[in-house]
Amino acid sequence: MIPYGRQKIDQEDIDAVVETLKSSFLTQGPKVPDFEKAICNYTGSQFSLAFNSATSALHSACLALDLAEGDILWTSPISFVASANCGLYCRAKLDFVDIDPSTNNMCPNALEKKLIESKEKGTLPKVVIPVHLSGMPCDMKKISSLAKKYNFKIIEDASHAIGSEYEGSKTGNCIYSDICIFSFHPVKIITTGEGGVALTNCNRLYNKLSLIRSHGITRDEKLMSIPPDGPWYYEQQILGYNYRMTDIQASLGISQLSKINEFILRRREIEEIYDQELSSLPILLPEKSNNAKSSLHLYIIKLRLEIAKITHKEFFDKLISKGIGVNLHYIPIYRQPYFKKLGFIKEQYTNSELYYSRAMSIPIHPSMSNKDQKTVIKAIKQTLA
Repeated sequence: MIPYGRQKIDQEDIDAVVETLKSSFLTQGPKVPDFEKAICNYTGSQFSLAFNSATSALHSACLALDLAEGDILWTSPISFVASANCGLYCRAKLDFVDIDPSTNNMCPNALEKKLIESKEKGTLPKVVIPVHLSGMPCDMKKISSLAKKYNFKIIEDASHAIGSEYEGSKTGNCIYSDICIFSFHPVKIITTGEGGVALTNCNRLYNKLSLIRSHGITRDEKLMSIPPDGPWYYEQQILGYNYRMTDIQASLGISQLSKINEFILRRREIEEIYDQELSSLPILLPEKSNNAKSSLHLYIIKLRLEIAKITHKEFFDKLISKGIGVNLHYIPIYRQPYFKKLGFIKEQYTNSELYYSRAMSIPIHPSMSNKDQKTVIKAIKQTLA
């Protein structure tokens, strides 16, 4: 089976992890701050905090922005459930903004329309989480301008998008958002095994995220409520969590980050071949953008149902039977049984429903050989013949 995505680990990565395993620190040592500094240098953000997952980083970001019971969070329905769950963890109300059918990202026009309607009803969101699906940045300029007009905070769910670019700058610089989140799950652009990071340019948010990540505890004398009793002293100031990344994970992350340009270049080589070889088939290929560059975590094709002589499920099943590890990213969140109980109606999200009826992720990752890609292309052509 040729997987839709997988990590690329070399001897340099293994040596970095082994070196940490042989050191005095496995958890709270020097590697985590080194990794955080490297992420800041790469993205241009002022602050970076490593977490044990992107989900815990999303949850912490919501808490840092004071999302609470009675507040409202909006996100995209075409994402992994963590993009919505982070709001529910805070007991906030949840709603979705339909996608743009060309980009598969949150539609800024749909967002604006929903904001106008919600202002009249008194139900404006406190936080909006646009999701950079497959590594393609959302229209952050438009979303940011709407945030200023309607007074909501922005968390970029850039779990797919480290290494992508928007308006000539790296995603993660937080120019258009309050907080940005990356994921380092093994199928993502770089990996730490499990892990994530929260980036911000706000010192206050950085300090709050630091507390949330580590039990609500600080050892910083400048932040303490009273003078410390001694060098052993620490204070728990809020109810926090144990969301820390280990030095073992961070050492892998540092090594992986040093190769990120190589990884993305290989993904773009694969993309170029797919674009050439699949363009004549009854499928829609990922659209390009004039002001953004995708990091290509996923290569999502969409079956042209009106002319293809095969159903979506038949297409999927036949590729699996040929050893092609296709997947569907994602089932619209509102379709999940848990979210159905919250009263969401699929007919409200026309573009997301259309996407779900025809989308498919085909293999793309830096470990993928030219031979494997030829096998994928041949299987797709045979299936659609």
